[in-house]
Amino acid sequence: MKKSLIALAALSAAAGAANAQTSVTLYGVIDTGIEYVNRVATAPKTLSPTLAGEAPVGKRFGLSGNGGLSASRWGLRGVEDLGGGLKAYFTLESQFTPDTGLFAGNTGIFNRQAYVGLGNAYGKITFGKQYSSLAEGMLNFSPTRAAPAYEPGVWWLGINYRPANTIKYKGEFGAVSATAHYSFGAGVGLTSLSPSGVLYNGGTGETPGAARDNTAWGASLAYVNKQFGVGIGYDQWNPASTVGNPGKVRKAGIAGSYSVGPTKLIAGYRWGDQTYANGRSAMRDDYWFAGVSYRVNAALDLQLAYFYSNIKQIALSSGSASVNPANPQQVSFVADYALSKRTDVYLTTAWAHNGSLANDGPFTGYLFNYAHAPGQKNMIGAMVGVRHIF
Repeated sequence: MKKSLIALAALSAAAGAANAQTSVTLYGVIDTGIEYVNRVATAPKTLSPTLAGEAPVGKRFGLSGNGGLSASRWGLRGVEDLGGGLKAYFTLESQFTPDTGLFAGNTGIFNRQAYVGLGNAYGKITFGKQYSSLAEGMLNFSPTRAAPAYEPGVWWLGINYRPANTIKYKGEFGAVSATAHYSFGAGVGLTSLSPSGVLYNGGTGETPGAARDNTAWGASLAYVNKQFGVGIGYDQWNPASTVGNPGKVRKAGIAGSYSVGPTKLIAGYRWGDQTYANGRSAMRDDYWFAGVSYRVNAALDLQLAYFYSNIKQIALSSGSASVNPANPQQVSFVADYALSKRTDVYLTTAWAHNGSLANDGPFTGYLFNYAHAPGQKNMIGAMVGVRHIF
């Protein structure tokens, strides 16, 4: 009997040690608010060279599915210590719209991230749907912390900033991080974009006999400490609207930040060049941004940002004439008040000139529902909301 008790105690201790080396975490964010937009159009059924929406046009007031500060999501992440410094990792993450409870974009359950991998002191190699290298290198320098309501984040990083079918390396060495990725087929589903000849119409790639279709690759390098940060990155995607005829979407960016006491300054630049399979330009643009954040006290944080897009030329199909539209620009302001470490309330507002809020349009898939009307010069949006992190 005594030996049986000793054996049972030994087994319990071994199980406890194994559990201590393995962890699975449930996490998430729910963010929604009441939004007012002064003048917004419906997304067009057919895209026109004016890049404008269609009637009806008017004010919009109601609950927002975008989230004022963060995209609403839930996920599972886990890590297992395999011994000898080797660990196994996984992440499953789903984005949803809190006003309806539906998955974002009517996509699959783990529409945001779904990957597994191995890592040690020299870095991690992961496989699945995950952030691109450009996103990894740039997101630390987002002027309003990638707030989905009004920051032109998809315009900045590309609609493929979370490619599927991806193998990625990421290494973190103190303040330095390095990332590189390759996607066998980015698999971008544009459920809210009209199929009218725009460069990318989704597709998972991995097509027999057309190995280059929808492939993507990139790399980035960043240095971030408590006072200073700088990042640089490149991303290329080869979307194919028809099998065997890939186009080319290329983006390169550089950004930096500097903190002094409660104040943080951020600025950056992104070069972009997108071409159809026949070599004609779909869009050539330069994107600039700058911002400042100020922590008033332990609870209140203020952010002010400016975004400017120099659109040199756009053609919405491989056979249409290029146009040179007026350059969009936007000013955003965020006031975020923390009620606790996990719950905050906020006001976010933005003014856009010569375009839509968040630069929403055909090259962002109208994902944010801010299409502007023909001849419209200005658009104003404001949202008050609550965010809870769990």
